Amino acid sequence: MNFLKTLKVKASNDGVSTGAVSIKSKGEKLDSWSPVDGKRIASVTGADAKAYEAAVRKAQEAFTEWRNWPAPKRGEVVRQVGEELRKNKQALGQLVSYEMGKSLQEGLGEVQEMIDICDFAVGLSRQLHGLTMHSERPGHRMYEQYHPLGIVGIISAFNFPVAVWSWNAALAWVCGDVCVWKPSEKVPLCAIACQNIIAPVFKKNNVPEGVSTIICGGRNVGEWMSHDTRIPLVSATGSTRMGKAVGAAVGQRLGRSLLELGGNNAIIITENADLDMALIGATFGAVGTAGQRCTSTRRLIIHEKVYNKFRDKLVNAYKQLKIGNPLDQKNHVGPLIDKDAVKMYLDAIEKCREEGGKFVVEGAVLKGKGYESGCYVRPCIAEAKNSFSIVQHETFAPILYLMKYKTIDEAIAMQNGVPQGLSSAIMTNNLREAEKFLSHGGSDCGIANVNIGTSGAEIGGAFGGEKETGGGRESGSDAWKVYMRRQTNTINYTDKLPLAQGIKFDL
Repeated sequence: MNFLKTLKVKASNDGVSTGAVSIKSKGEKLDSWSPVDGKRIASVTGADAKAYEAAVRKAQEAFTEWRNWPAPKRGEVVRQVGEELRKNKQALGQLVSYEMGKSLQEGLGEVQEMIDICDFAVGLSRQLHGLTMHSERPGHRMYEQYHPLGIVGIISAFNFPVAVWSWNAALAWVCGDVCVWKPSEKVPLCAIACQNIIAPVFKKNNVPEGVSTIICGGRNVGEWMSHDTRIPLVSATGSTRMGKAVGAAVGQRLGRSLLELGGNNAIIITENADLDMALIGATFGAVGTAGQRCTSTRRLIIHEKVYNKFRDKLVNAYKQLKIGNPLDQKNHVGPLIDKDAVKMYLDAIEKCREEGGKFVVEGAVLKGKGYESGCYVRPCIAEAKNSFSIVQHETFAPILYLMKYKTIDEAIAMQNGVPQGLSSAIMTNNLREAEKFLSHGGSDCGIANVNIGTSGAEIGGAFGGEKETGGGRESGSDAWKVYMRRQTNTINYTDKLPLAQGIKFDL
């Protein structure tokens, strides 16, 4: 596999690195198995406590220097990182596809997100602005400014093995922070590859060792980071269960957490929708990344007047899906990440049947030539009720639930009637329906779209959700502020010392 050679991924890799320097560890060995063909790709040595401590200490040292670099100079380094990602887009996209299982087009798209966020961060490096306000005291000036926060801990999930790290790292770096990254133990090679890509850029620019640190390992590494008072911000992406544990640990020490957790996303398809457009959005949203996106479409809430027609169009579209090796661009759907994910898929199907769901497209585990890994499944569709416990739960698999509605108020209530609040969409050509969906009484999600699906977000907007999705915001808009500490300054340029609120204190 030439892409492994290009990315300098070896048969055995050190999983703790502060940039160009690896830290030797006696931690657990992490084998990376491809869900594409079931083959072992390579191994990574995870962190033990001693290696973790050495890595965090080096990150602390790096911060004391990096924070003093002018922000535009930090931005220039990030610009060069983006250029290296452009050069390595094909190879890194192939590794993402092979190690994680998403289609090559999605793997390349994920690397493009990394490039885009680098471009965004470069511009941001000259716009880390504060505010100036008027003081109530004569001869005084008040303003706000933002300072680097310190070490940013990043815990990423398997389904976006490189993009989510870059959302955090690119912004954190231009803000003057340093990053300690714990990648998912299911896809450690993607992290190794990213470090290999950026290390020469950092070395060429004399960036201090430790500005970009990776610490591979299992759950224990995430727990160390969550309880570590030297890490003021922990950004964690993953399940709601994981996020609650991270949030509790970080909150107990009064640190900050940025949580991007589960989604249970719905598309409302109204009687005024363009059904052909809705079909594309719903199908890609449900089967893209084999249903393993936090923004994957889980529910379709369809107006009763078009329900049968749209269901039939959807069933026909599913018959045309090609399932197989994701590196073959003729295939639409690749494998689930591992056999544990397959079991969750099968359990969810059984639970749906028990609750009364009717499958109009049956699910199954695929067998035979090309499916030897045991991780390929057929995307399925069930007619269900929003109240089913399995519908209320996020299953990371290509299972789509259909339900009817009569009024737009009923549809919005169903859309909102789950514990998660990440992404949502409405398909309609009716302005009133669209505006109602986007109003105060409309979607309660962090993302609400009109005439596009739930899946796929541009980096220019802040990404995140409400309720059990965690409330975090990453990527664009003013998400940079979470990576900095805010300070209010007042300067007295007179020879008097008046007190605020007119308080008198004479000596």
